[in-house]
Amino acid sequence: MDRQPVASSNIKSIGHCGSSETLEVEYLDGGVYQYDQVPTGTYQELMQATSKGRYVHEFIKGRFSYRKVG
Repeated sequence: MDRQPVASSNIKSIGHCGSSETLEVEYLDGGVYQYDQVPTGTYQELMQATSKGRYVHEFIKGRFSYRKVG
């Protein structure tokens, strides 16, 4: 999955696959996580958020199933 670099104090890059609704987040510590069934609209809101880390914490973690892939 292609990820885009983002300006964040704890996230390095973010990617999204619209067909599978998979969100992929690469953290600065090297961890890569995939979140399942994340709608495109949520991804777009994340990419427009002033604080990407805060958005992930408030609207992604705990709401979508995930797995560590890297």
